[in-house]
Amino acid sequence: MTLTTPRPRTEERNALVKKLARICARVRRRTLEAVREEGHDQLGGSFSATEILVAVYHEVLRHRPEDPQWSERDRFVLSKGHAAPAHRVVLAEQGYSPVAPGIECASGSPGQGLSAALGMAVGLWLTGQREPRVWCLVGDDELQEGQCWEVAMAAGHRRQSNFTVLVDASGLQRGGPIADTLEVEPLADKWRAFGWRVREVDGHDLGAILGASRWASAIEDGPQVVIARTTLGRGVSFLEGVPRRREAGSPTDEELALAMGELRAEEELCS
Repeated sequence: MTLTTPRPRTEERNALVKKLARICARVRRRTLEAVREEGHDQLGGSFSATEILVAVYHEVLRHRPEDPQWSERDRFVLSKGHAAPAHRVVLAEQGYSPVAPGIECASGSPGQGLSAALGMAVGLWLTGQREPRVWCLVGDDELQEGQCWEVAMAAGHRRQSNFTVLVDASGLQRGGPIADTLEVEPLADKWRAFGWRVREVDGHDLGAILGASRWASAIEDGPQVVIARTTLGRGVSFLEGVPRRREAGSPTDEELALAMGELRAEEELCS
């Protein structure tokens, strides 16, 4: 399915959302397994972004896993690099191979992925490609970087309508609330001030994410931002809303068993 298909009827839409919710539970479970095996703790930011990643890759992006360099593909940039564990799982589920993983650029340093994404969007237009779009996922803590607002200003000035930013807005960063370090709100007003079209959604409501993505793709006179209000660590009781510190490490055996049980139960509920 692509964004050019007709809007699904209620029954079909509900079935689609249920299918995607089941995929989200499976992605979280496989992400947890990968993180535990690799011995690090990047779970909160992966789990908050899971619905966004699943919705975009399964129902929004124009892409061909069997041909990752297809010139007409949409580009997706994960600027919030700490969600890479979930991103890798979603790519694997889509059929991308380890040799051609479908990653447009590396990220990690806050703000740099967003800058690269705007460069891709501009480059597409300069080479006469009007169909492909660029989608970029950022974290709200990442927006503490001034570089991000330079991108917002430049894209707004250029009316870069092939560029959509998705903000994973959990309100938390490593160590505590974002507002305690450097407040970034009111996000919607700030993006609008730079000439962006803005929509705010529940970042765990798959139907709302799909609707906002269709809305963004229909806009022809400027860049768009979807502010997805999320919960850090969504899906696992001991992770939800808890900013784990770096020294916390990967989940213990007891935590792993609890989390796996909760995620399997959620997966079965959506079956």
